[in-house]
Amino acid sequence: MSAATATALPDRVGLGFGRLVRSEWIKFRSIRSTWWCYAIIVALTIGLGALLGLYAPIVGLPEGAEVTQTVANAQIVNLSISSVGFTVLVAAVLGVLIITGEYGTGQVRSTFTADPGRTGAILAKAVVLAVATFVVSAAATWIGVVLVALFQADKGVHADLADPAVFMPILGSSVYVTGIALLAFGIGLLVRSSAGGIAIALGVLLVLPIVLQLFAGLVDQQWLLDVSRFLPDQAGSQLYTYERSAGQPAPEGVVLNGWAGGGVLAAWVVAIGVLALAAVKKRDV
Repeated sequence: MSAATATALPDRVGLGFGRLVRSEWIKFRSIRSTWWCYAIIVALTIGLGALLGLYAPIVGLPEGAEVTQTVANAQIVNLSISSVGFTVLVAAVLGVLIITGEYGTGQVRSTFTADPGRTGAILAKAVVLAVATFVVSAAATWIGVVLVALFQADKGVHADLADPAVFMPILGSSVYVTGIALLAFGIGLLVRSSAGGIAIALGVLLVLPIVLQLFAGLVDQQWLLDVSRFLPDQAGSQLYTYERSAGQPAPEGVVLNGWAGGGVLAAWVVAIGVLALAAVKKRDV
């Protein structure tokens, strides 16, 4: 190589964050598990919402009583978000697979070669996962809302979709699904195993809350129930919980509202993410 050619080349060729995001987006959409998981989320969200909107009775209303605005709003919200308990599990599986799949195939070596610092590549992957999951979940949810509203209108239920008490829980359901996907992503990054990551993520979402609640009931200790409300699933569920009516009693112990519950879920995501990123930077691969 001549001296002129050598001086014409930059000293360092690196990938900016924008290029890392584009690279991760290409990988993300080329994986079959991505399409399958999102297809299941869309089908469950729209399908279950439509079925319940068509056949579900009006909850909490005596026969022959007038449908108040509060009852109508609660009905539309609860039917529209009925699939969240299922779709969040699919999002958790996807969050794990997106990162552990690269470890399984060895492609992660190429990723870290392109970004030796590793932080940019991991953050880019998390951004792609978060944006795609939120957009898919939100789009499917609002399609379901429209169908629920149309079917329930035939039963005299007319919700005010512009009411913050209605659209905030509906929006919060997609935020919750996205947050759990990111939490599972961090878990997968920590353990680097698809089976192990999925087992831990689903254990945190399904098993741990039940164990704490059962144990709290056996020993009759309210503080155990309070602790369970700070778990990712319990805290995050406040994001899509319809507000209690004025006459409805509040549960005992610690009570989180939507903002507090969302903050607790965000803290879990950040804590696991920081721990996983620190571990990644110390490992050979």
